[in-house]
Amino acid sequence: MKKFLACLCFFAISIYAKPVVTASILPTKYFVEQIAGDSVEVNVMVGSGADPHTYEPRPEQMRLVEKSDIFFAAGMDYERVWLSKLVSNFPNMQIVQTGANVEYLPMSNHAHHENESEEEHAKHTHQKDEANAKFSLDPHIWLDPVLVKIQAKNIANALIAKYPQNRALYELNLAKFEVRLDGLDSFAKEQLNGLENRNFIVYHPSWGYFAKRYNLVQIPIEVEGKEPKPKELASLISEAREEGVKVIFVSPQFSKKSALLIAKEAGAKVVSIDQLPSDWMSSMQETIRAFKESF
Repeated sequence: MKKFLACLCFFAISIYAKPVVTASILPTKYFVEQIAGDSVEVNVMVGSGADPHTYEPRPEQMRLVEKSDIFFAAGMDYERVWLSKLVSNFPNMQIVQTGANVEYLPMSNHAHHENESEEEHAKHTHQKDEANAKFSLDPHIWLDPVLVKIQAKNIANALIAKYPQNRALYELNLAKFEVRLDGLDSFAKEQLNGLENRNFIVYHPSWGYFAKRYNLVQIPIEVEGKEPKPKELASLISEAREEGVKVIFVSPQFSKKSALLIAKEAGAKVVSIDQLPSDWMSSMQETIRAFKESF
């Protein structure tokens, strides 16, 4: 009798257990949750404080992925290696590229060369960007509210295809989320339009799409994943002074050493903004305010 009851309980739990999906990064997890509500359990691969460019999944995370119906990819560096392994190991799991139909940009490259004029620097950067564009596309599309609408639509379509019984819920939640994204876009324009100084310095070049959307100029400290050399640091310090930069932005996932040095020499302060927030909407609102106050 006890065995029968135990089997019955297990059967009941199996029936009512939520389906599981996995998101590559925390912002993608947030987007999935906004659309799926509580209809699915959402795991995340790259958690708080981890660097998605060099990340390697832990064994316990792979066990969670094994249970997933869908993996929502975000175009991160680690996915280039691991997606093929996921497909091989878990053939029944669907891979969804949340950035489908997004026009990607090359990674920002602002490094100046010694004794190079602005015209020469622009030509050098353009040639290098053309040569490396297909190998160094900027994955940070989740930091542009307008591009997030495309990602949200891709997520909703995948959820509807997999769980058609929840179509009405997903379509309603998508519409609500799109309204909030439009509101965030309007808030950013309101806060950032009309600023005289539109240049900002940031350690990791995560904010290229955000900068393009709101007519700002991103000046990264780190270029191609490398710390700046002494001459490049001197150039950045000089540029910060000339542009009257008040704030050097950093992220929890990266070193603050170079940013602290530049800030000290340029008379600026260091402010942390999260490129991989778990509460994406609130974090973006705070970041927009931080950008406004920095100019």
